[in-house]
Amino acid sequence: MERRERKNAVTVLAPAKLNLALDVVGLLPNGYHALDMTMQTITLYERVMLRRSAGLSLRLPGSLVQPNDKNTAIKAALAFFHYTGLLAGVDITIYKNTPVRAGMAGGSAGAAAVLVGLNALYGAKLSMSELCALGAGIGADVPFALMGGTCRVQGVGDLLKALPPVPDCWFTVVMPDYGVSTPEAFAAYDTVGSSTHPDCEAQEKAIRAGDLDAVCAAAGNALEECSGAKDNEAIKALLRAHGAVTALMTGSGAAVFGVFHAVNLIGGAPGAVGIQAVCAACTGFALCGTVAYYRSIVPALGIHALINLFGGLFPADDLRGAGLLVSGFCAACSVLAGLWMLRAEENGKHETVH
Repeated sequence: MERRERKNAVTVLAPAKLNLALDVVGLLPNGYHALDMTMQTITLYERVMLRRSAGLSLRLPGSLVQPNDKNTAIKAALAFFHYTGLLAGVDITIYKNTPVRAGMAGGSAGAAAVLVGLNALYGAKLSMSELCALGAGIGADVPFALMGGTCRVQGVGDLLKALPPVPDCWFTVVMPDYGVSTPEAFAAYDTVGSSTHPDCEAQEKAIRAGDLDAVCAAAGNALEECSGAKDNEAIKALLRAHGAVTALMTGSGAAVFGVFHAVNLIGGAPGAVGIQAVCAACTGFALCGTVAYYRSIVPALGIHALINLFGGLFPADDLRGAGLLVSGFCAACSVLAGLWMLRAEENGKHETVH
């Protein structure tokens, strides 16, 4: 019988997200807010490396985030080992590219990557439903981070409906030089409310119809007025002035993004010049991201099929540049299962996980 070498390490790319719409639709008995949202993953990645270990450790090179037991990555590992009953450990290293307190779910993406990586590292064969159930106990955005792609998300993030990919478009993401506390943003909402309530049902229909203008017409964020992010309106105006169909804050802030027609960004068309002007003009807001092009690639594929499909896109030992870009363009794919890229290390070298 052929013996299969065990995996010693895996690397997972975990994409950040944007909220194409976010509405607060009620307050639940447990004090949490009931939400209705449209969420989209983009090609801004956390690189999460996991290695077998007898203990449990977390490193965050170059990040100001504290690698303590409150970190969602540690919570994810503990939840995985508790659920599976495995008497094992893992050394986790996360190269963070997603800005902190931006409303882009960087922490949740990291936690989701830990769950996916441990599942592969230890051959646990947990289903997506099991992973999402574990994720829901870690953070509201973790189930979506596991699913990825384009989703209608309701409840406290635990009710997900996969949607077709958004129509072809580009995003420009702008991050101010300060962040927003999610609990404080929701507390402010409870005090002052919002005049913005996006039509998520209409946006879902527009996505299914492939109508980008209608997707943008239905966009909005109920937390924007009370987030405390003082530069929202100035950034949105700048993005619109350079051709954005719409612009809005993502999550509880503080990042703001614009949506651009893909046809205006090809071959040096006027739209592309506009994007470059935004990159230059936003230096006062500390531009954190750039533009990503969305296209549909086999939306029926699941995460494990995508591992095989995309396994060779990036060298596993040189992924630091795959996430945060300050200028230029990066290609992205909007697919049902997201853009997880997972590699395993066997006998000292990285190989695609099958």
